[in-house]
Amino acid sequence: MKHLGTAWLLPLLLLLSPTTKVGAFPFPEKDHWINSGCGQSVLKKPANGRIVGGKKASEGAWPWQASLRHYQAHICGATLISHSWALTAAHCFSSQTVNLPDFQIVLGELRLFSNPRESISSPLSKVILHPDYSSSEGSRGDIALVKLARPLSFSPWILPACLPEAHNPFHTNMSCSVTGWGNINEGVQLSPPYTLQEATLPLIDAKKCDKILNNGQHQVTNEMICAGYLEGGVDACQGDSGGPLVCPYLDSWFLVGIVSWGIGCAQPQKPGVYTLVSAYGAWIQSQATEINLGFYNITVRSAANIQTHGPHLTSLLLVLWSFASCC
Repeated sequence: MKHLGTAWLLPLLLLLSPTTKVGAFPFPEKDHWINSGCGQSVLKKPANGRIVGGKKASEGAWPWQASLRHYQAHICGATLISHSWALTAAHCFSSQTVNLPDFQIVLGELRLFSNPRESISSPLSKVILHPDYSSSEGSRGDIALVKLARPLSFSPWILPACLPEAHNPFHTNMSCSVTGWGNINEGVQLSPPYTLQEATLPLIDAKKCDKILNNGQHQVTNEMICAGYLEGGVDACQGDSGGPLVCPYLDSWFLVGIVSWGIGCAQPQKPGVYTLVSAYGAWIQSQATEINLGFYNITVRSAANIQTHGPHLTSLLLVLWSFASCC
Protein backbone atom coordinates (compact mmCIF):
# COMPACT_ATOMS: atom_id res chain seq x y z
CA MET A 1 0.00 0.00 0.00
CA LYS A 2 1.30 3.46 -0.92
CA HIS A 3 1.95 5.94 1.86
CA LEU A 4 0.25 9.30 1.61
CA GLY A 5 2.61 12.21 1.10
CA THR A 6 2.24 15.67 2.59
CA ALA A 7 1.07 17.36 -0.60
CA TRP A 8 -2.56 16.79 0.33
CA LEU A 9 -2.27 18.79 3.56
CA LEU A 10 -2.50 22.28 2.04
CA PRO A 11 -5.79 21.80 0.18
CA LEU A 12 -7.19 19.96 3.18
CA LEU A 13 -6.36 22.89 5.42
CA LEU A 14 -8.04 25.21 2.96
CA LEU A 15 -11.07 22.96 2.97
CA LEU A 16 -11.24 22.92 6.74
CA SER A 17 -10.79 26.69 7.17
CA PRO A 18 -13.28 27.80 9.81
CA THR A 19 -16.26 29.86 8.73
CA THR A 20 -15.77 33.46 9.80
CA LYS A 21 -17.96 36.50 9.93
CA VAL A 22 -16.81 39.88 8.73
CA GLY A 23 -16.84 42.50 11.43
CA ALA A 24 -13.60 42.64 13.34
CA PHE A 25 -10.31 44.43 12.93
CA PRO A 26 -8.03 44.49 10.99
CA PHE A 27 -9.80 46.28 8.15
CA PRO A 28 -9.56 44.74 4.68
CA GLU A 29 -8.34 46.56 1.58
CA LYS A 30 -9.49 50.13 0.94
CA ASP A 31 -11.44 49.23 -2.19
CA HIS A 32 -13.78 47.15 -0.05
CA TRP A 33 -14.97 50.25 1.80
CA ILE A 34 -17.36 53.10 1.12
CA ASN A 35 -17.58 56.46 2.87
CA SER A 36 -20.56 57.28 5.07
CA GLY A 37 -21.32 58.95 8.38
CA CYS A 38 -22.69 58.09 11.79
CA GLY A 39 -26.47 57.86 11.95
CA GLN A 40 -26.85 57.04 8.27
CA SER A 41 -28.42 53.86 6.92
CA VAL A 42 -26.54 52.44 3.94
CA LEU A 43 -29.02 49.77 2.82
CA LYS A 44 -32.30 51.64 3.17
CA LYS A 45 -33.47 54.96 4.49
CA PRO A 46 -35.58 54.45 7.64
CA ALA A 47 -39.29 54.87 7.00
CA ASN A 48 -41.15 57.58 8.88
CA GLY A 49 -44.12 55.36 9.60
CA ARG A 50 -46.17 55.24 12.66
CA ILE A 51 -43.34 48.32 20.34
CA VAL A 52 -47.06 49.28 20.75
CA GLY A 53 -48.78 50.78 17.77
CA GLY A 54 -45.67 50.36 15.64
CA LYS A 55 -44.84 48.39 12.53
CA LYS A 56 -42.16 46.04 11.25
CA ALA A 57 -38.83 47.66 10.46
CA SER A 58 -37.05 47.16 7.13
CA GLU A 59 -33.76 45.36 6.61
CA GLY A 60 -30.86 47.67 7.48
CA ALA A 61 -33.07 50.62 8.42
CA TRP A 62 -31.78 50.89 12.00
CA PRO A 63 -28.25 49.43 11.89
CA TRP A 64 -27.28 50.77 15.34
CA GLN A 65 -30.01 48.71 17.06
CA ALA A 66 -28.55 46.00 19.27
CA SER A 67 -29.95 43.26 21.48
CA LEU A 68 -28.54 42.91 25.00
CA ARG A 69 -28.78 39.31 26.15
CA HIS A 70 -28.45 37.59 29.50
CA TYR A 71 -27.83 33.84 29.28
CA GLN A 72 -28.73 34.12 25.56
CA ALA A 73 -32.17 35.61 26.34
CA HIS A 74 -33.05 39.08 25.03
CA ILE A 75 -33.52 41.44 27.98
CA CYS A 76 -33.01 44.95 26.58
CA GLY A 77 -32.22 47.01 23.55
CA ALA A 78 -28.97 48.91 23.11
CA THR A 79 -27.43 51.35 20.62
CA LEU A 80 -24.05 51.06 18.93
CA ILE A 81 -22.14 54.36 19.19
CA SER A 82 -18.57 53.42 18.12
CA HIS A 83 -16.39 50.49 17.07
CA SER A 84 -16.23 49.28 20.68
CA TRP A 85 -19.07 50.83 22.67
CA ALA A 86 -22.85 50.72 22.97
CA LEU A 87 -25.29 52.58 25.21
CA THR A 88 -28.18 51.04 27.10
CA ALA A 89 -30.17 51.66 30.29
CA ALA A 90 -28.58 51.07 33.68
CA HIS A 91 -31.73 49.28 34.87
CA CYS A 92 -31.04 46.50 32.36
CA PHE A 93 -28.51 45.24 34.90
CA SER A 94 -30.10 44.05 38.11
CA SER A 95 -27.24 45.10 40.37
CA GLN A 96 -24.14 47.27 40.45
CA THR A 97 -22.03 44.08 40.20
CA VAL A 98 -22.25 42.68 36.69
CA ASN A 99 -21.00 39.17 35.88
CA LEU A 100 -19.68 39.88 32.39
CA PRO A 101 -19.63 36.28 31.06
CA ASP A 102 -23.41 36.10 31.52
CA PHE A 103 -24.05 38.86 28.96
CA GLN A 104 -23.70 39.23 25.20
CA ILE A 105 -24.60 41.94 22.72
CA VAL A 106 -25.89 41.04 19.26
CA LEU A 107 -25.80 43.40 16.28
CA GLY A 108 -27.02 43.06 12.71
CA GLU A 109 -30.25 41.15 13.40
CA LEU A 110 -33.61 42.31 12.08
CA ARG A 111 -35.31 39.24 13.58
CA LEU A 112 -34.23 38.09 17.01
CA PHE A 113 -32.32 34.80 17.15
CA SER A 114 -32.27 34.50 13.34
CA ASN A 115 -28.44 34.60 13.32
CA PRO A 116 -27.98 35.95 9.79
CA ARG A 117 -24.48 35.83 8.35
CA GLU A 118 -24.09 39.59 8.71
CA SER A 119 -24.82 39.54 12.47
CA ILE A 120 -22.18 39.67 15.19
CA SER A 121 -22.52 38.31 18.73
CA SER A 122 -19.97 39.75 21.11
CA PRO A 123 -19.20 39.13 24.76
CA LEU A 124 -18.72 42.17 26.96
CA SER A 125 -15.45 43.37 28.43
CA LYS A 126 -16.85 46.19 30.57
CA VAL A 127 -20.14 47.65 31.82
CA ILE A 128 -20.14 51.15 33.34
CA LEU A 129 -23.30 52.26 35.16
CA HIS A 130 -23.80 55.96 35.78
CA PRO A 131 -23.10 56.80 39.45
CA ASP A 132 -26.44 58.62 39.84
CA TYR A 133 -28.43 55.46 39.13
CA SER A 134 -30.10 54.16 42.30
CA SER A 135 -31.66 50.88 41.08
CA SER A 136 -35.17 52.27 41.50
CA GLU A 137 -37.75 52.95 38.79
CA GLY A 138 -37.64 56.53 37.62
CA SER A 139 -34.08 57.01 38.91
CA ARG A 140 -31.79 59.62 37.44
CA GLY A 141 -28.70 58.32 35.64
CA ASP A 142 -30.49 55.45 33.93
CA ILE A 143 -27.70 55.02 31.41
CA ALA A 144 -24.91 52.47 31.00
CA LEU A 145 -21.90 52.17 28.73
CA VAL A 146 -21.23 48.68 27.40
CA LYS A 147 -17.85 47.77 25.91
CA LEU A 148 -17.55 44.96 23.38
CA ALA A 149 -14.84 42.38 23.96
CA ARG A 150 -13.13 43.46 20.73
CA PRO A 151 -13.64 46.33 18.28
CA LEU A 152 -15.85 45.61 15.29
CA SER A 153 -15.79 47.04 11.79
CA PHE A 154 -18.87 48.69 10.34
CA SER A 155 -21.00 47.05 7.67
CA PRO A 156 -24.31 48.06 6.05
CA TRP A 157 -26.08 46.10 8.80
CA ILE A 158 -23.96 47.38 11.70
CA LEU A 159 -23.42 51.14 12.02
CA PRO A 160 -23.24 53.68 14.86
CA ALA A 161 -25.83 56.29 15.69
CA CYS A 162 -24.60 59.86 16.23
CA LEU A 163 -24.54 61.29 19.75
CA PRO A 164 -25.99 64.78 20.22
CA GLU A 165 -24.09 67.78 21.43
CA ALA A 166 -25.80 70.15 23.84
CA HIS A 167 -26.74 72.64 21.11
CA ASN A 168 -28.50 70.15 18.79
CA PRO A 169 -32.09 71.38 18.23
CA PHE A 170 -34.23 68.49 19.45
CA HIS A 171 -37.35 70.22 20.67
CA THR A 172 -40.94 69.52 21.70
CA ASN A 173 -43.14 68.09 18.93
CA MET A 174 -40.14 67.04 16.84
CA SER A 175 -40.89 63.70 15.19
CA CYS A 176 -38.53 60.91 16.31
CA SER A 177 -38.41 57.11 16.09
CA VAL A 178 -38.17 54.40 18.73
CA THR A 179 -37.28 50.80 17.90
CA GLY A 180 -37.20 47.51 19.76
CA TRP A 181 -38.26 43.89 20.16
CA GLY A 182 -40.38 44.50 23.26
CA ASN A 183 -44.05 43.81 24.00
CA ILE A 184 -46.57 44.97 21.41
CA ASN A 185 -49.17 45.57 24.15
CA GLU A 186 -49.08 45.40 27.93
CA GLY A 187 -48.43 41.74 28.72
CA VAL A 188 -48.41 40.76 25.03
CA GLN A 189 -45.04 39.65 23.71
CA LEU A 190 -43.81 40.12 20.18
CA SER A 191 -44.57 36.93 18.24
CA PRO A 192 -42.26 34.93 15.94
CA PRO A 193 -40.32 35.67 13.80
CA TYR A 194 -39.64 38.51 16.27
CA THR A 195 -39.13 41.26 13.70
CA LEU A 196 -37.80 44.57 14.99
CA GLN A 197 -40.61 47.10 15.48
CA GLU A 198 -40.45 50.84 14.82
CA ALA A 199 -42.76 53.70 15.78
CA THR A 200 -42.75 57.46 15.26
CA LEU A 201 -43.40 59.68 18.26
CA PRO A 202 -43.25 63.42 19.02
CA LEU A 203 -40.84 64.69 21.68
CA ILE A 204 -42.16 66.30 24.87
CA ASP A 205 -39.77 68.30 27.07
CA ALA A 206 -39.23 67.33 30.69
CA LYS A 207 -41.21 70.14 32.38
CA LYS A 208 -44.27 69.66 30.20
CA CYS A 209 -44.07 65.90 30.55
CA ASP A 210 -43.81 66.09 34.33
CA LYS A 211 -47.04 68.12 34.43
CA ILE A 212 -48.77 65.65 32.10
CA LEU A 213 -47.80 62.61 34.16
CA ASN A 214 -48.31 64.32 37.53
CA ASN A 215 -48.21 60.96 39.28
CA GLY A 216 -46.57 62.09 42.51
CA GLN A 217 -44.14 59.16 42.52
CA HIS A 218 -41.48 59.85 39.89
CA GLN A 219 -40.27 63.23 38.75
CA VAL A 220 -39.33 63.85 35.13
CA THR A 221 -36.03 65.68 35.56
CA ASN A 222 -33.96 67.78 33.16
CA GLU A 223 -31.83 64.69 32.47
CA MET A 224 -34.89 63.04 30.90
CA ILE A 225 -37.12 63.59 27.87
CA CYS A 226 -40.51 62.16 26.94
CA ALA A 227 -42.06 61.00 23.70
CA GLY A 228 -45.62 60.02 22.90
CA TYR A 229 -49.13 61.10 21.95
CA LEU A 230 -51.51 62.47 24.58
CA GLU A 231 -54.20 60.15 23.24
CA GLY A 232 -51.84 57.16 23.72
CA GLY A 233 -51.76 54.24 21.34
CA VAL A 234 -48.04 54.30 20.44
CA ASP A 235 -45.23 53.67 22.91
CA ALA A 236 -42.22 51.64 23.90
CA CYS A 237 -42.97 48.78 26.28
CA GLN A 238 -41.34 46.03 28.36
CA GLY A 239 -38.38 44.56 26.47
CA ASP A 240 -37.67 47.83 24.67
CA SER A 241 -35.74 49.21 27.67
CA GLY A 242 -32.28 50.49 26.86
CA GLY A 243 -33.13 50.87 23.19
CA PRO A 244 -32.81 53.96 21.02
CA LEU A 245 -35.02 56.98 20.53
CA VAL A 246 -33.42 58.63 17.50
CA CYS A 247 -34.20 61.93 15.82
CA PRO A 248 -33.17 63.19 12.38
CA TYR A 249 -30.78 66.11 12.13
CA LEU A 250 -28.49 67.16 9.26
CA ASP A 251 -29.47 64.06 7.26
CA SER A 252 -28.37 61.77 10.10
CA TRP A 253 -30.01 60.06 13.06
CA PHE A 254 -28.99 61.13 16.55
CA LEU A 255 -29.50 59.14 19.74
CA VAL A 256 -31.61 61.62 21.71
CA GLY A 257 -33.11 59.22 24.25
CA ILE A 258 -32.72 55.79 25.84
CA VAL A 259 -35.91 53.90 26.72
CA SER A 260 -36.09 54.23 30.52
CA TRP A 261 -39.47 54.10 32.27
CA GLY A 262 -43.17 54.78 31.94
CA ILE A 263 -46.60 54.21 33.43
CA GLY A 264 -48.03 51.23 31.60
CA CYS A 265 -47.65 51.15 27.83
CA ALA A 266 -49.31 53.50 25.32
CA GLN A 267 -51.91 54.75 27.82
CA PRO A 268 -53.56 58.16 27.29
CA GLN A 269 -51.79 61.02 29.07
CA LYS A 270 -48.87 58.67 29.86
CA PRO A 271 -45.99 59.37 27.45
CA GLY A 272 -42.87 57.26 27.76
CA VAL A 273 -39.85 58.63 29.60
CA TYR A 274 -36.35 58.41 28.16
CA THR A 275 -32.87 59.18 29.47
CA LEU A 276 -31.74 62.39 27.74
CA VAL A 277 -28.43 61.41 26.16
CA SER A 278 -27.16 64.98 25.65
CA ALA A 279 -27.23 65.46 29.43
CA TYR A 280 -24.60 62.76 29.78
CA GLY A 281 -22.24 63.65 26.93
CA ALA A 282 -19.42 64.78 29.21
CA TRP A 283 -19.73 61.62 31.33
CA ILE A 284 -19.71 59.38 28.24
CA GLN A 285 -16.53 60.98 26.90
CA SER A 286 -14.88 60.87 30.33
CA GLN A 287 -15.34 57.09 30.36
CA ALA A 288 -14.46 56.40 26.72
CA THR A 289 -12.38 59.04 24.94
CA GLU A 290 -12.77 57.35 21.54
CA ILE A 291 -16.48 58.25 21.45
CA ASN A 292 -17.39 61.30 19.39
CA LEU A 293 -20.21 63.77 19.94
CA GLY A 294 -21.92 65.30 16.92
CA PHE A 295 -21.66 64.12 13.34
CA TYR A 296 -18.50 62.35 12.15
CA ASN A 297 -17.45 60.43 9.06
CA ILE A 298 -17.01 56.66 9.01
CA THR A 299 -16.04 53.98 6.52
CA VAL A 300 -18.35 51.06 5.88
CA ARG A 301 -17.52 47.80 4.22
CA SER A 302 -19.40 47.43 0.95
CA ALA A 303 -22.29 44.95 1.05
CA ALA A 304 -21.03 43.41 -2.20
CA ASN A 305 -17.82 42.34 -0.49
CA ILE A 306 -19.34 40.91 2.67
CA GLN A 307 -19.44 37.14 2.66
CA THR A 308 -18.62 34.19 4.86
CA HIS A 309 -15.61 32.08 4.04
CA GLY A 310 -16.21 28.35 4.03
CA PRO A 311 -14.92 25.35 2.06
CA HIS A 312 -14.00 26.18 -1.53
CA LEU A 313 -14.96 23.87 -4.39
CA THR A 314 -11.44 24.06 -5.78
CA SER A 315 -9.97 22.86 -2.48
CA LEU A 316 -12.47 20.01 -2.35
CA LEU A 317 -11.51 18.87 -5.87
CA LEU A 318 -7.81 19.08 -4.99
CA VAL A 319 -8.28 16.90 -1.94
CA LEU A 320 -10.22 14.29 -3.90
CA TRP A 321 -7.59 14.31 -6.65
CA SER A 322 -4.77 13.90 -4.12
CA PHE A 323 -6.38 10.86 -2.54
CA ALA A 324 -7.22 9.32 -5.92
CA SER A 325 -3.70 9.70 -7.26
CA CYS A 326 -1.88 8.34 -4.25
CA CYS A 327 -4.11 5.45 -3.10
